Amino acid sequence: MATTKNVKKTPSGRVSYRGETFSGYNKPKRTPGKNKKFAVLAKKGSDVKLVRFGDPNMEIKRDDPGRRKNFRARHNCDTAKDKFSARYWSCKKW
Repeated sequence: MATTKNVKKTPSGRVSYRGETFSGYNKPKRTPGKNKKFAVLAKKGSDVKLVRFGDPNMEIKRDDPGRRKNFRARHNCDTAKDKFSARYWSCKKW
């Protein structure tokens, strides 16, 4: 597990980790040209982990209450508590 020692702060206040820049910890961003739609630099205490989630070929239609309810039931979003899991961030986005 990486720690905050592996993360570099840029002069503009952004965070750089493994060649990617983030606006801060626990803030999802779009990932162009990658295998997943979003990436987030998750932080718990002094531990840091890069989490990628979301299918880049699918459209999010969370405005439809039926789809939203089914997604949250299918992924057990009520029990997603670990910030280092893709399920947590996917459920948070929905």
